[in-house]
Amino acid sequence: MLLWIFRFFGFLFSWLAIGAIMALGVLAAVFQIYGRDLPDYQQLATYEPATLSRIYTGEGQLMDEFARERRIFTPIDEIPDQIKQAFISAEDKNFYNHHGFDPRGIIAAVYDAALHGGRLRGASTITQQVMKNFLLTGERSGERKIKEIILATRLENTLSKDEILQLYLNEIFLGQNAYGVTAAAQTYFAKSLDQLTLAETAYLAALPKEPSNLHPVRDKAEAIDRRNYVLTQMAANGYVSRDEAEAAKKEDLVTVQSGAIVSSRSEMPPRDYFTEEIRRQLSAKFGDDELFTGGLSIRATVDPKLQAVAAQALRDGLEAYDRGLKVYRGPVAEIDPASFDPADEASWRKALSTAAVPRDITDWHPAVILSLGEKSARIGIEGVPASPEGDFLPFSDAAWARVRANDSGRLRSPSGPSDLWKVGDVVFVKAIDKDGGFDHWSYRQIPAIQGAFMAMDTQTGRVLAMQGGFSYQSSVFNRATQALRQPGSSFKPFVYAAALDQGYSPATIVLDAPIEVATAAGIWTPENSGGTYYGPTPLRTGIEQSRNLMTVRIAQDVGMDTVAKYGERFGIYDNMPHLLSYSLGAGETTLYKMVAAYAMLANGGLRVEPTLVDRVQDRYGKTIYRHDQRDCEECVADAAADAPDPMIHSNAERVMDAITAYQVTSMLQGAVSRGTSAASVGKLKLNLAGKTGTTNEAKDVWYVGYSPRIVAGCYMGYDNPRPLGETAFGGTLCAPIFVDFIKQAMAGQGPVTFPVPPGGHFIKINRHTGQRLPDDASGDEVQAEYIRDGQDLMVGAYGTTVDGGWKMGSDVPLFDDVRNSPAIERVTVRGESRALPSKPSLGSMSSGGLY
Repeated sequence: MLLWIFRFFGFLFSWLAIGAIMALGVLAAVFQIYGRDLPDYQQLATYEPATLSRIYTGEGQLMDEFARERRIFTPIDEIPDQIKQAFISAEDKNFYNHHGFDPRGIIAAVYDAALHGGRLRGASTITQQVMKNFLLTGERSGERKIKEIILATRLENTLSKDEILQLYLNEIFLGQNAYGVTAAAQTYFAKSLDQLTLAETAYLAALPKEPSNLHPVRDKAEAIDRRNYVLTQMAANGYVSRDEAEAAKKEDLVTVQSGAIVSSRSEMPPRDYFTEEIRRQLSAKFGDDELFTGGLSIRATVDPKLQAVAAQALRDGLEAYDRGLKVYRGPVAEIDPASFDPADEASWRKALSTAAVPRDITDWHPAVILSLGEKSARIGIEGVPASPEGDFLPFSDAAWARVRANDSGRLRSPSGPSDLWKVGDVVFVKAIDKDGGFDHWSYRQIPAIQGAFMAMDTQTGRVLAMQGGFSYQSSVFNRATQALRQPGSSFKPFVYAAALDQGYSPATIVLDAPIEVATAAGIWTPENSGGTYYGPTPLRTGIEQSRNLMTVRIAQDVGMDTVAKYGERFGIYDNMPHLLSYSLGAGETTLYKMVAAYAMLANGGLRVEPTLVDRVQDRYGKTIYRHDQRDCEECVADAAADAPDPMIHSNAERVMDAITAYQVTSMLQGAVSRGTSAASVGKLKLNLAGKTGTTNEAKDVWYVGYSPRIVAGCYMGYDNPRPLGETAFGGTLCAPIFVDFIKQAMAGQGPVTFPVPPGGHFIKINRHTGQRLPDDASGDEVQAEYIRDGQDLMVGAYGTTVDGGWKMGSDVPLFDDVRNSPAIERVTVRGESRALPSKPSLGSMSSGGLY
């Protein structure tokens, strides 16, 4: 009997041993089969998760973010221990003890499924989840689980536990487009990781199980249950005391999504033209993948205060022109009156919140028309608490807005609110104050006219402000960088610069008289604005008063090939045609290029490259782009006390002779003080330089002005160009916008002084006639001109240059005859009889342009 028992157990042991060997063999075969051609897990050692890129101001204020997945990479040593402990307790309590997979967890999962029925739960370790998220698919299958275990085991032999946990905590999806714990902390609680409470940490750790089904508002009860489970596990694992866990369980789940916490993103300004242009330029430079996933830190050149001033100044100018037209163009949006109850505030607010209208216009509020009366419309205003007696939009405030008659399309004055609005119309309103308090709501509408404004540092090319239209949310097209428009007379300074480099001086006499030019398209007959002619006139007056005919003659003399080189050298055009009309600004360019070109006039003729970005750093803090390439000597020292004053040396290319730049600037100062912008910019008495621009039929109007340190420019026009009206000029529309901006930009500063370059000397001339005057001459008609050494003029002689003076005037009487005659009849080249004035009528000039 005993022998039989031994034989039985021997037989049983043999079969068990054979079975175990066979099982191990099968298992080995399975692992061998499924272990082939698996993804390269070793790449995770150098894996860089997709991380959002951020734009900051120079002072470190967050401006904007770009990301495909909202993730902020955080190294493991910067993640608080409590965060690690919470996720380990929720997902893999044996994380630091297993080698990639947890046999006990798998057995427990199988046992639970057999005991209670239902689907086998995952029992995946954190390492397995990393493999699934990075290298495998999310399908639920035995095959994927085997591959997961194989890769997890291999990964444990490649990376440390902390490195694996770092991958997990930065990669995991936690709902609300938040990837990784740092982004989730901001998304749900508007906090950094080290600011989270125990209860908040536990909620984040609860999310990996069902990130889309544990919403803190929709699924609040389930979310709290799962959070409390995590707290229980943390206490069971010894990470927190039971008292701490119980106290945290009693806390309510308060998140950004419930409205109880202000979102951290609400502190970030809405996306605007500046940050969108940075996106466009960096996408072109680095590629979309690097910008949206590379975790770049971008330092912008913007001055937030000047940006706000620029945006408001442009909006005020565009709105002022639009209001002057006195035309009503309808509501900005319409809401079906049946979709809301005008008497129920919650109802109309919900309906209004769905209206697709721009919400980035300072001090403007979307409002819905709730009812109409005889003298006003009752309105509901977004973002403004409703008054107990109601909010009203008086018809008297909008009576200026003429409407079009249904039958003829003619404009007519409205007779009451019902002529303008109907219930459900969405309009903009602005609060108007009086005597220090609220007076009434005022109707506003987005202008049909558009424009752009830009300001930059003349020494570095740093763009300080850029507004590409009335409202970014209304139209994302950036008219500062993308709109190709004719600059008109604002191009003339570069024609004059070409002439000065060819031997002209500001005192050179040029004929201002009618001219006909033969072109391939026929005879071109340019004209001066206003139809007046000065006869022989100093070069200075030609640019101060924006004389088209003088400019054409200058361009003819120096050659359009030379003028084109200047247009290209200053970056205004890439390949400028050698067409004479281009001397009057007929070619299309951008405000961005024009402002940069004027900066080179302002800084004495040195090239500057405009930039919206000072520096770009990668996710590790390494600088991968820096705009300022100047060398700084003596900037490095062993101790701050031993450091001498830094010496910064510029390697900027010279694009213009310094004397030429000074002469052009001096003449443009005259354009400000007594020329085409005297009525606006000149009144500031800041000694600025600037030039207006107005094209044919005033389809585009411009103004660009500058001090030695800052240059700013504006243009206005319809996106589909059409005339702006007979009274529209750069000096009347754009120059006031420049004034509003520069008053803030130069607040507290007095008149500026442009540095005088060496190599020349001053002489006195009569600014009307160009006649040389004694050095002690004074008076309103005396002008001090800076002349190159060796280009001297004799006292008492009229302004001449090395080219023979006003040789282009050989078909008109001598200078004295014209100047001393009240009006001399002369037959022009077109056979017309004209009276050439004896003296310029300086008060009647406009901005010139393509006439």
